[in-house]
Amino acid sequence: MAAIELGRLGAPYGIRGWIHVASYTDPPQRLLEYREWLLRLPSGERVTRRLTSGRGHGAGLVAQLEGVAGRDGAAALTGAVIEIERAALPPTAEREYYRVDLVGMSVRNLEGVSLGVVSHFVDAPAGAVMVAREPGGREHWVLALPKHLRRVDVAAGTVVVDWPAELEQ
Repeated sequence: MAAIELGRLGAPYGIRGWIHVASYTDPPQRLLEYREWLLRLPSGERVTRRLTSGRGHGAGLVAQLEGVAGRDGAAALTGAVIEIERAALPPTAEREYYRVDLVGMSVRNLEGVSLGVVSHFVDAPAGAVMVAREPGGREHWVLALPKHLRRVDVAAGTVVVDWPAELEQ
């Protein structure tokens, strides 16, 4: 089963089983289009829950899941990762990639300096940040915006970024 991480459950919202949701989709409300959520709990256990209701709330989302009653039920899911079956996701357009597909790719800047391999992504206020890690552990944080991600070659497993060389010294 191939699933892709699209969000994370936060703290309970109210007393009726609603829970805060951090969405990694663009726009964030797109996550609510998927009715079947595979939840990876902090314990490592996986459970499937059906989305019964959801809406925007402030800068995030809140949702109610089938079988989750009351504040304690929602609290038990806090920190769970929301995954969606890859087959349920739309195909990517040109120059669009699912983050998971970039993890493990080698990263070089336009000057040819190796920045390591894509380790993970961090969601920051300015947008997603791609973290490339060198074998020695040094990390390079690159804004994952089209102006910085210049070329992705999935077949070769490489990402070329427009990132100033002076930041790499």
